[in-house]
Amino acid sequence: MINLTIDGKTVQVADGMTVLQAAQEAGIHIPTLCNHPALTPFGGCRLCLVEVEGMRTLQPSCTLPANEKMVVVTSTDKIKAARRFVLSMIFSDRNHFCPFCQVSGGDCELQNSALHEGMSHWPFRPNWKPYAVDASHPYFVMDHNRCILCQRCVRACGQLVGNFTLGIEERGALSMLVADTGVPLGESTCVSCGTCVSVCPTGALIERRSAYQGQTESLEVTKTICIECSLGCGTEVYTRNNRVVRILGDWDAATNAGVLCKQGRFLPIEEDRERITKPMVRKDGKLQPASWEEALAIVAAQLKPLAGKKGQGVAAVASTRLPVEALSLFKQIFADQLDGDMVTSTEEGQATSISSLLAEELGQPYEASLAALQQADCVLAMGVNLNDSHMVAGFFVKRNLPEGTNLVLVDPEPGNLETMANVALKPVHGSDSDVILGLQSALVRLGLQDGDAVQAEQDLARAAQATGLSQDDLLAAAALLGSADRPMFLYGKGITTQNNLQPMRMLVELAHQTGASLLSVKGDANSQAAAQYYLDQPFDLNGNQAAYIALGDDTPSQRLIQKLEKAPFLAVQASYVSHLTAMANVVLPVEIWSEQEGHFLNLEGRLQKTTRAIVAPEGVRSNTGTLEALAQELGMETNTFRSTELFERPAPVTIAA
Repeated sequence: MINLTIDGKTVQVADGMTVLQAAQEAGIHIPTLCNHPALTPFGGCRLCLVEVEGMRTLQPSCTLPANEKMVVVTSTDKIKAARRFVLSMIFSDRNHFCPFCQVSGGDCELQNSALHEGMSHWPFRPNWKPYAVDASHPYFVMDHNRCILCQRCVRACGQLVGNFTLGIEERGALSMLVADTGVPLGESTCVSCGTCVSVCPTGALIERRSAYQGQTESLEVTKTICIECSLGCGTEVYTRNNRVVRILGDWDAATNAGVLCKQGRFLPIEEDRERITKPMVRKDGKLQPASWEEALAIVAAQLKPLAGKKGQGVAAVASTRLPVEALSLFKQIFADQLDGDMVTSTEEGQATSISSLLAEELGQPYEASLAALQQADCVLAMGVNLNDSHMVAGFFVKRNLPEGTNLVLVDPEPGNLETMANVALKPVHGSDSDVILGLQSALVRLGLQDGDAVQAEQDLARAAQATGLSQDDLLAAAALLGSADRPMFLYGKGITTQNNLQPMRMLVELAHQTGASLLSVKGDANSQAAAQYYLDQPFDLNGNQAAYIALGDDTPSQRLIQKLEKAPFLAVQASYVSHLTAMANVVLPVEIWSEQEGHFLNLEGRLQKTTRAIVAPEGVRSNTGTLEALAQELGMETNTFRSTELFERPAPVTIAA
C-alpha cells in the first residue's frame, strides 16, 4: 500500500494506482476529459493537472503514478488558470455552441467541466470551420464539429473491442477522427457495438434512436442483464414515459464490464414487430379477441384429456429466452404432470445436449469461465463464429491479440476473424474428430507431448487427408497450442450440433493434454438452464394431438413452424404476431424482455436476475404468470422456482447462484 497526501488528506491506495485514481478513491474531484476508468490512461487533454510538492511544473494526474509520501494539491489559482486555458483552447477549436448540441444541459463532459471551473464565456474568439457530419452508420452519427480529439473512442474500439476501426488522421490543427482509411463509418469495418458512443464525452458520437429524447438526468435507469445470447451481459436500460430510450453497458457488471454488442445495445430497441396485447381464440376460422378466462379454459379443455397419452398427447416447446422460473413451471406442467413425451426447447438442445451428456458421463463440470478466456495467451475457437453470435466473447479474444495472444480458428465456414488469426484451419464438414486427432499427433511430432512418434506420423497423415488440411497447418496450430502457458478452447454449434459425443471426448482430452481451459458459447440466454431441465431433445410432433408453444418474445424458426402445421390444436403464448400465432387456435399475450423479471443462467454457470424496466400493456401477463394460471386451470399443484433444481442434472459448467 502507498500513503500520500491529497489536499491535506492522508490517502492510502494500492500499488500501481495513479494520482487521479487515488483522488477518486478519497472522494476528491479532479476534472478530466480524455480519461475513462475502463481505458488505459492517455494524458491527452491536460485538464487533470495538479501540483506535486518537489515538481517544478504541473503534472497530469491521470498518468502520474502515486508514490509514497507524495504531497498533491488539486485546486490552486495556478491550476485553475491552466484548466481554464485548456478548456478555452478546446472551445475555440471547433463548433461548441452548447445550446445547439443534443447533449447540452448535463450530458456533455466538456460543458460540465467548463461550468465547474466557473467559465461563463470564451476568452478566445472561435476560429473554427465547418466539418462534415458522417451519418452513414445505421445506429449512430459522427459529428466532427463536436469532436475534441480526446481519442476515447479510438482507444475503446481497440482496447475494449479489439476492432481498431477508429483512428486519428493528420496532426495538430488538421487532426481528424477517421474510420479505417477515411471511408464513411457505415462502410467501414465497424461492428456496430456502440462502445465508442458510450465513452464519447461530447456530442461527437450520438445514437440515432436516443438523440434529443431527453438528458440522462431526466431518464429512469434500470440495471438488468441482456438476454440476446448466453453471455448475460450487464446493462443499464434508460426509459422515459414507459418507453425504452437507450441501452448502455453496465461498467460494474462482472460478465462484460460495460462492453456490449449491437444485439444487446441497439437491436432490442429497433424492434418493429406487431405486438399482441389481448388473448385470441379461433372462432369461425379466424382469431378473435377473448378474455383470459375464456382462452385459458379452452387450452385446459384441450390439454387435460390428453394427459399421459404417449404419442397422442401434448407436445410442448419453450423458448430459451424465457426466465428460469418459467422454464421450471413449463417442465412441471408438460413433462411431469401432463406426462408429455415431446417436451423441449426452441433450441432443441443443439447448443447444449452433447455438452450435457458428456457432463453426465464424466460426472462433473469440465468447463471454465469467461475470466479464463480473457486471460488466455492462445485461443482455439472451434465451430463458433464470434462475429455473428456471442460477439462480446469475441471482443475478449480480439482485444488481447495485440498483446501477444495467439488465435487458432477451426471452422469450415468463412468468418471475419480469419484475417486476425495466426492459423485458420478450414476442414471439410464433419471432420472435427480428425482435426483433433491431427492436432494431438502434431503435438507428439513436435515433441510437445509424449507418444509413439511412428504412430503420430501415420495419424497426422491420415488426419490431413480426412480433413483436407495440410500437415504444415496442423503442425503450426499445434505448435501454438503446445507452447502456450494459458491456452483456451472455445467451441460452439459447429461441434455441438453433430449429435456425436466422440469429438467432444477428444476435445476434452486435447484440453487435458495441453493444459487448456474449455468453454462452450451455448446458445440463447437460458440455453443451459433448459438443458438442466432436460428440455433439449429434437422436436417432432410425433402424432401428438395438441401442441403448446411458450414462445415469449422469441422469433419462431421456419423449421418449428413447418413441424407444427399439422397440429390438431395449437396454443401459443407470445409477445408478437408471427406465422406461428397466425396458425394458432389460442394465443396468449405475454411480456417482452424489458417488461419481465426472472433469472437466467449464463454460459459460465452464473445465475443472474433481470429487472423490469417498463410496465407491460394492460392485459399482457408475464410468461411465468401465464403458466401459473394455466396450471391452476388444469387443477395442478406446482412449485415456485427453486435454484436447487438446476443442480440436479450434471452440467458442463459449475453453476453458482
